[in-house]
Amino acid sequence: ADMWRAVAAAASARALCRAPPALPLPLPRRRAVSVAVSPAAGLADERVETRVAGLGPGQPVTLRAVAADESGCLFQSCAHYRADGRGELHLGTDASHGGDYTGVEPMGLFWSLAPAGMERPYQRLVPRSTGTPMKVEMLVHQGHSRPGAIPGPVVAKAEVERWFTAPGVRRIRLKEGGVRGSLFLPQGDGPFPGVIDMYGDEGGLIEFRSSLLATRGFAALSLPYFDFEDLPKVMKEFKLEYFEEAARFLQRHPKVKGPGVGVIGTGKGAELALSMITFLPEVVAAVCISGCSSNTVADLHYGEMTLPGLRFDMNKVNVSDAGVFDTFEALDDPRNPANSSCTIPIEKAEGHFLLVVGEDDRMWKSSLYAELAITRLRQHGKENFELLSYPGAGHRIDPPSTPFCQVAMDRVLGVPVLGGGESKAHAHAQEHSWGKIQEFLHLHLG
Repeated sequence: ADMWRAVAAAASARALCRAPPALPLPLPRRRAVSVAVSPAAGLADERVETRVAGLGPGQPVTLRAVAADESGCLFQSCAHYRADGRGELHLGTDASHGGDYTGVEPMGLFWSLAPAGMERPYQRLVPRSTGTPMKVEMLVHQGHSRPGAIPGPVVAKAEVERWFTAPGVRRIRLKEGGVRGSLFLPQGDGPFPGVIDMYGDEGGLIEFRSSLLATRGFAALSLPYFDFEDLPKVMKEFKLEYFEEAARFLQRHPKVKGPGVGVIGTGKGAELALSMITFLPEVVAAVCISGCSSNTVADLHYGEMTLPGLRFDMNKVNVSDAGVFDTFEALDDPRNPANSSCTIPIEKAEGHFLLVVGEDDRMWKSSLYAELAITRLRQHGKENFELLSYPGAGHRIDPPSTPFCQVAMDRVLGVPVLGGGESKAHAHAQEHSWGKIQEFLHLHLG
């Protein structure tokens, strides 16, 4: 027994003297995944740069953007990417392979924001207040997850602020005679080119385009014309004198350059812009986005003159199985000789027109209406117009990166209405037209 104890002790001693087994070398530590958006706070009509670092080579990830409107409604978008050989991503050069859009789209996550699955569909993400930024959270998730599905774990996130007004821009609420609205003035002494800004049949006061125009150096008057304060509640009839008073107020403002002012309008607002430049000498430039070259819906009075409104025939509205209203064929045909009294006599205008249309506008036939306007001007020997016509774009062409909304809830009818368009083509139209609109206004207003 003593012998076995001695042998065991010797073996134990040899084991203690032997070199310990080599431990595996530690793997090089991968950097933590990060996402950087630059600028983190910037103007809503400017591009941002989004970069992701710290991924594995070729690693699949889903990028998501999440934002909420003033009422708390949640909007989101997503796109599928793969890291490059260095484990990095740059949305300015790398293509999305799936999700809400494909291809190289630096701002795709912004313009594809749509109501989240639990929210009511067909809502627009449009800022109601221009004094606070829209906050967008950018998230990087492991793996590819399809839109609407629960995404993989979050590996990085960042927040970006989208401002609709620059520091120093002043907002003045107006109650000037009969005129209502908001005047946005750029920083500095001026004088600045003056522009009246109007939207369509949703009514109320919509300010975000005006505040962006002021940020770009224009004195911009956001002009509501019904369903605001003591203005008429519905579009029954309009008096051009209201718009004349607004034009004269802006023209005479000490911060406005003059001698004439411009007007920009969308939908019904575009049609009113055509009437303003036709009849009001104060207006010398009109940007008409998706408008009609005839007066529609509500009669327009100016002194002793009346332009009756083309009517909508609700029997010509198509309603899809999903309950979406398609109004494309519903407006009375302005080419019908019986409707000639509704035509706006734009050949009388001394100023200049910029007509902006989406060729896939399903709200109404804005491409046809632009054609009719151009034909009428040319018949009278006029070439005082430019046309921007965008294949694949829908009805409401807003400033860049405004989320695309193919179907939107109509505030007046209370039903979803088809605006048309394809998201990527529409987004490109918004970006291109915004620069051209500013060039046009600067050219003709100084």
